[in-house]
Amino acid sequence: MAGKPRHGLDPSQLEALCGRWPGVTRDIKWGDNLVFSVGGKMFVMTHEDGREGGRLAFKVADERFLELTDQPGIIPAPYLARARWVSVTEPSRFATTELQALLLDAYITVRAKLTKKLQAELGPLPTLKGKS
Repeated sequence: MAGKPRHGLDPSQLEALCGRWPGVTRDIKWGDNLVFSVGGKMFVMTHEDGREGGRLAFKVADERFLELTDQPGIIPAPYLARARWVSVTEPSRFATTELQALLLDAYITVRAKLTKKLQAELGPLPTLKGKS
């Protein structure tokens, strides 16, 4: 039997996951928010020091917003809900693999809004196979 599934996602795991996707940049905004962007457009953020239980905020597709915010531990992201961002207030409630899939969806959602030319320059979409 496999080991116990991991839960949550800390800033170093977030860096290892998102940092290897095509075109992703990382920077600090608003004091201590670790922000990952593709093509200059943000798709996920967390506190750099992991406070607030490692709370994550990320972009979701319009059609998934209500579905996700109906789940315990996920709320509309403060200040960004109009842009269809959610905040996972209790990341430890979720399996790491589930969070990774949600973040890949966030990346793909934001990347799809970039120009066709830029999307082509970024190359193929990443997958979660062989994740760190």
